Amino acid sequence: QVQLVESGGGLVQAGGSLRLSCAVSGRTFSTYAMGWFRQAPGKEREFVAAISRSGDITDYADSVKGRFTMSRDNAKSTVYLQTYSLKPEDTAVYYCAAKFAGSRPYSIYNDPGDMNYWGKGTLVTVSS
Repeated sequence: QVQLVESGGGLVQAGGSLRLSCAVSGRTFSTYAMGWFRQAPGKEREFVAAISRSGDITDYADSVKGRFTMSRDNAKSTVYLQTYSLKPEDTAVYYCAAKFAGSRPYSIYNDPGDMNYWGKGTLVTVSS
């Protein structure tokens, strides 16, 4: 079993920044591609950012491209989402997720249904 624990959420004013972290345990972290997803009240969970097992490839939703940066530190078994220029519409619970990709170091996954493991989420609230 893979366990994921998000942290770093909170209340921030529009235009501000937050750094979200996801600590992963239970399996060899470097064999998993990782993703960030978010879910606002009354909406479906949506893709935010993804990173390959190797860390060489990243992808972002159009709504956050240029404002969010995803990274991973395999030595610390941790992934990050650095956010900039936050908008009220970014308000959501942010979830970290993992997809086994041991033989595919450059694969990216952006469909929630593809992910094998999920964290419990961390709430990001952006005020006007």
